Amino acid sequence: MRPSLTHIALHVPDLQACIDFYEQFCGMRIIHERAGKGSKIVWMAEPGKEHQFIFVIMPGGTERHLAADDYSHFGFALDSRQQVDAVAQQAELAGCLIWAPREEPYPVGYYCGQNETM
Repeated sequence: MRPSLTHIALHVPDLQACIDFYEQFCGMRIIHERAGKGSKIVWMAEPGKEHQFIFVIMPGGTERHLAADDYSHFGFALDSRQQVDAVAQQAELAGCLIWAPREEPYPVGYYCGQNETM
């Protein structure tokens, strides 16, 4: 038997803002939802990857204030520097850009960062 990572479950402070962020910036879609304790629980995945890896998100989380040197994040790949620049510009307009595009040595590459609490 070899374990396989299938999902991550997160309590978030604002469920709808989290859904909006992952739809807008990561291309994820709701694949399932059901009633939870006083609210709903939502399953999100990238199109075509619904059986590989999902985010399960539910209300009840506390807002996190990350220190400037805290790089806790989920990483999503894009196909080009131009796409990274475009999503960074979109994030800046939405007020959620936290790391401007930058280049780091392998294996990191060219990236930017957004905060899901728009």
